[in-house]
Amino acid sequence: ANSSVVALSAPNKTIRVVDIPGHPRIRDQFQEHLNDAKAVAFVVDASTVSRNGAVVAEHLHNILHTLTSLPPSQTPPSLVILAHKCDLLNTGSQAHAAADNLAISRVRSVLERELEKRRASQTGGVGVEGLGEEGEKSEMGGLDCNGPAGSVFKFADWEGGEISFIGTSAKVAQEIEDPEKSEVDGLLALREWLDQNM
Repeated sequence: ANSSVVALSAPNKTIRVVDIPGHPRIRDQFQEHLNDAKAVAFVVDASTVSRNGAVVAEHLHNILHTLTSLPPSQTPPSLVILAHKCDLLNTGSQAHAAADNLAISRVRSVLERELEKRRASQTGGVGVEGLGEEGEKSEMGGLDCNGPAGSVFKFADWEGGEISFIGTSAKVAQEIEDPEKSEVDGLLALREWLDQNM
C-alpha cells in the first residue's frame, strides 16, 4: 500500500490517501486501514469494465461485505466509485461532462449486473467462486437491497448506505503541453466530493 497526504481546498485541511492495488493477493489490505477511513474510493477503469466486470464486481463485493459487517458502533466510511479513464471512452465530439456521464452509466450498469449475478448465485445455494485459493468459495453478504422483493441489485437500493459515483480522468502528457486542452481537470469532481465529505 502507498500513502500520501493530500491538501484539500479548505485552508490547512489535509487528508491521508492510502492506495491499495486491486491485485488479488494484496487487495484485502484495505481492511487494515478501515478503522481510520472516512471514505473508500473504489477506482474502476471505465474503458475496460465491460471486459473485466466479473473480476471488478468480485473485488467490490468484498468491500461491500466488509462495510456491512462493521460493528454498529463504528460509523462506516463513505463509498465512492470512480469511473476512471472516462476520457478514453469514444464520445465523439461530446463535452467532458457527457464522457463522465457515459463512464458512470457504463460502470454502474456493468457492476449492478455482475453483483446481481453474484447475489443470485448465493441465494440459489451456490457458493461464489473468487480469485482466492483454488476451489475456495465464499458465503459473503453485503448485497442486500431495500427494493421490492425479487428486484435486482441496484446501488440506489443498497442497504449499506449511499454510494456516490464520479467520473474521473488524468491528464495526458499531450494535454499538459497544450494549455488550451489542459483547462479540463479530470479530477475536479473528485476534489469537490472530498471537500464536501471530509
